[in-house]
Amino acid sequence: MLKMILFYFGIVSGMYCTAQTSMEKETLKLFLAGDVMTGRGIDQALRYSVEPVLYESYVKDARDYLFLAERKNGDLNVPVSYRYIWGDALKIWRERDPHLKLINLETSITTNDEPWPQKGIHYRMHPKNTELLSVADINHCSLANNHVLDWGRKGLAETMKTLEDSKIAFSGVGKNAREAAEPSVFKIKDKRILIYSYGSPGSGIPQNWAAKKERSGVNFLPAFDEEQVKEIEVDIARNKEEGDIVIFSIHWGPNWGFNVPSSHRDFAHALIDQAGVDLIFGHSSHHPMGMEVYNNKLIIYGAGDFINDYEGISGHEKYRGELSLMYFPELDLASGDLLKLEMVPMEIKRLSLHKAIRKDAAWLQEVLDRESKKFGLEIGLKNGILEAEF
Repeated sequence: MLKMILFYFGIVSGMYCTAQTSMEKETLKLFLAGDVMTGRGIDQALRYSVEPVLYESYVKDARDYLFLAERKNGDLNVPVSYRYIWGDALKIWRERDPHLKLINLETSITTNDEPWPQKGIHYRMHPKNTELLSVADINHCSLANNHVLDWGRKGLAETMKTLEDSKIAFSGVGKNAREAAEPSVFKIKDKRILIYSYGSPGSGIPQNWAAKKERSGVNFLPAFDEEQVKEIEVDIARNKEEGDIVIFSIHWGPNWGFNVPSSHRDFAHALIDQAGVDLIFGHSSHHPMGMEVYNNKLIIYGAGDFINDYEGISGHEKYRGELSLMYFPELDLASGDLLKLEMVPMEIKRLSLHKAIRKDAAWLQEVLDRESKKFGLEIGLKNGILEAEF
């Protein structure tokens, strides 16, 4: 409960004034982004960096990811500023002025040098580089993912403390199972927004990362069955007050591919029908996947990467992993129903976000329209912006 109270009174108070103008229409404007992977190569490009040693099969020095990016798109003037990483996103945020900015932060924030044993890839960012999140006014980080314990439980403890000290809310991890399951709570005008974060083994989260009664870790979702739905329903009912809006952030599925398993879809529908969830924010895929509007509620099955250090890495070119999306859903504040969804296409280039050119925006629209039509949702394109048509 302590974590929830801290975020409720510490962070929310600073957002109240900025929310008033838009609240005249009684809507909730959100920004959502998938995986924000600010460790490894990106950490090495910033002012403060952890030791670059890696334990991957082929890459042993995190600075090699800078060399790959430079070989692909040109020289980097390192160290880069924190604002540089966000690039054109900063202007887009100013123009759209969302009430809350939510991301999946897929890295550990620690100087701990002991990696999780026998794990192929380890992400970490220097705690001083948390300023990267602050300059973007990120409100909430989902942490129930497959990189948050890359540097052990000591690294997890430092990650949580660093975010708390920076007044950045998070959910999906904790000092024990009870804390890991708690939602972050925000207040917009007279409405509370509850954000739950869960992670599943299908996204690469080891089972022994699960938080236990007396062990820190991830809010782990072992299966997509009725038993889990009922447990989540009880947990939400324990925290939810009348009129609250519930956002369910979930790290699930593999990195590549557009297939949405029926188990994911059935689970998402059950969360909406039985547990009172208003928006499902899925991530883990390195590229955007199809979406659905079910009973007036938005389901994002895979938001794709928003920031990564993959430039110059070959092998999955057909998915266009360099393209990312800024999701801007607008909800009815009274009901949590989706009123509008616009997405701004971006390109990751030289470790910075750039608004995508017209042909790349058109490519994303074609792919997302194809995949979302399977669930009855059409995606259009107008003036370089993707729009959900429902």
